[in-house]
Amino acid sequence: MTPTEPNDLLLPGPWTHRDITANGVRLHVAEAGRGPLVVLLHGFPQFWWAWRHQIPALADAGFRVVAPDLRGLGASDKPPRPYDPVTTAGDIAGLVRALGRSDAYIVGSDLGGMIGWTMAALHPGMVRGLAVLGTAHPRRWRREMVFADAQRRASSYIFAAQPPRLPEARLVHDHGAKIADLMTSWAGPWRVTSDFADAVALYRAAICVPQAAYGAAEYFRWMVRSLMRPDGLAFVQSLRRRADAPVLQLHGADDPCVLPRTADGAQAYTSADYRWRLLADCGHFPAEEQPATVTDELVGWLRAYG
Repeated sequence: MTPTEPNDLLLPGPWTHRDITANGVRLHVAEAGRGPLVVLLHGFPQFWWAWRHQIPALADAGFRVVAPDLRGLGASDKPPRPYDPVTTAGDIAGLVRALGRSDAYIVGSDLGGMIGWTMAALHPGMVRGLAVLGTAHPRRWRREMVFADAQRRASSYIFAAQPPRLPEARLVHDHGAKIADLMTSWAGPWRVTSDFADAVALYRAAICVPQAAYGAAEYFRWMVRSLMRPDGLAFVQSLRRRADAPVLQLHGADDPCVLPRTADGAQAYTSADYRWRLLADCGHFPAEEQPATVTDELVGWLRAYG
């Protein structure tokens, strides 16, 4: 059955599903395991399912793993606003508290990585460690968007999302065909596998859940419209605070969406242990393209600090 409603995205597996209210929004989460808390944050155009390989593996390694759907996406609430990283970082900080914990390891991919960096700056006491995949530090990303033609071209999909209504219509047209186009252009060799085809089918369906395309477009609209607005400038200033937790950064060597040279250099924004690894034959989706490698990296990193 092709999912068209939020509940259809609650796919079965070695995890449980539940809803948690945090920061005034209801977040759906998939959860497994016991131990130190690890929160997995997906990116665009994904939902919690992006971590299907890591959830059971990290739970088996002795961690409590929670993978939420970000506000506006998946089976979580889809409020009319706001969709900025400060608010979404507040969502995840509230989620950690609602789970009865004072801190957690934050693992974020793409948009989830931006939220992770924001949490490390604005909620530093709650971040025991930060792992980011397929993303750049927000300050570096914004600088490259302004001054680097190559990254601006790579981010053309974000600029295309700026008009009202039209981007949402494009995303849901032909049952999310645009999602298949974007993922095919962003992925590495994974694009020729059956797992890729299955994942794309789910992500196409997920963007067609009512208001999900609006939520995705609103994240992108803030990214561009905030470049010269007071809230955007305040956000950049707040991220001058260096992450004082250990950071692991994994990035696809063939990522055409967030260019490796844009992602590299995040050590300048950390004051603790920092590890960078460039993954060969990998595009924008490391956790799905090379799940065994990413899982091994995460388990080793978590055990070193957990």
